[in-house]
Amino acid sequence: MSPDTKKTFQLDGKEIPFREGQTVFDAAMAAGVYIPHLCHNPDFEPHSSCRLCTVIVNGRPFASCTQPAVAGQDVRSDTPELNEMRRALTDMLLVEGNHYCPACEKSGNCRLQATAYALGLQDSHFPQFFPRRDVDASHPDIILDRDRCILCGLCLRISRSVDKKSVFAMTGRGITTTIVVDSPSGLLADSKVSREDEAVRHCPVGALMMKGEAYMVPIGQRRYDVSPISEDSVREFHAREEAHNG
Repeated sequence: MSPDTKKTFQLDGKEIPFREGQTVFDAAMAAGVYIPHLCHNPDFEPHSSCRLCTVIVNGRPFASCTQPAVAGQDVRSDTPELNEMRRALTDMLLVEGNHYCPACEKSGNCRLQATAYALGLQDSHFPQFFPRRDVDASHPDIILDRDRCILCGLCLRISRSVDKKSVFAMTGRGITTTIVVDSPSGLLADSKVSREDEAVRHCPVGALMMKGEAYMVPIGQRRYDVSPISEDSVREFHAREEAHNG
């Protein structure tokens, strides 16, 4: 065992081991402790835009997906105040878009829906905004449904850093913020995006979807139908840790 594996910090009273360079989030998940999150994908660089993974480190709030793990630090995550904040943020994302979960093809595979269930959010405490948002179905293989977009920025980051295309960007402020496409017409059909792009494959909600693949997995048998997101995410991280450690 290397010296790095012996380093630990306290998370809600539990001792969490970590490797040098790990974040609080990654160490917690690898140790089997779920921290709610939306914008983070362990395969890509963290961005801390959704703030759902906020924890209290030595009395101060930090996004756990970008906060380095430090030996001896005291971290709080599962507190009434933080969970209430997470519920409010998730609720706001739901009412600021047009999310019709029972009729959505992404139901059962949607991180927003699964996270809302994990946080015990059964109904909305805010009035619905019902914004007018465009749907771009111009591409032969891909549909961009802005009604379902939660502005996590994952597609922007992956398209830029992994696909090397920079197809997507954001424009506007507040409720008018929206995803735009880099093409002469502003449409997906005239952009460089393709069905092989990682940016399309990793959308956590139903904003970017492949045409011709709807309901290939029946509702009731989908990722978060089979197990709640808290168990699924921890299992995913365990698999990555095993692969990392050989």
